[in-house]
Amino acid sequence: MRKLITGLLAALALQSVLAATLPEVTVYKDPNCGCCTEWAKHMQASGFTVKQVNSQAMDVERQRFGVPPHLASCHTAKVGGYTVEGHVPASAVKKMLAEKPSIQGLTIPGMPANAPGMGQHREGTLKVYTLPKAGESSRIYSVE
Repeated sequence: MRKLITGLLAALALQSVLAATLPEVTVYKDPNCGCCTEWAKHMQASGFTVKQVNSQAMDVERQRFGVPPHLASCHTAKVGGYTVEGHVPASAVKKMLAEKPSIQGLTIPGMPANAPGMGQHREGTLKVYTLPKAGESSRIYSVE
């Protein structure tokens, strides 16, 4: 029992350290959108600190962050200098932050039913695309 308690305390301490090293996620979302709030909860459960900013003009926010309409979803986030559009799993965001690719960010266009915040997330079924820099094309970044 003592080993179990010690292990749990160590896991909690590690989670605290990891949360302290992850950058804050700022989510721009419609105040009436429940799936955006659920995605924010997914990010928090994955160790991120999340700040939610309500906006009645999400098209303006997407344009401000350079998200093309064909790659848009329902919410836009900023994390570690990158843009994250839509229901991108935290695992893909962490991978991007660790690898630091030369991209604008990540997106899952639309609102797939199996994405975090949209219902039961089924790993290995979501294609995460890059948000390309100007003049580049989007490509698959990972399958989550």
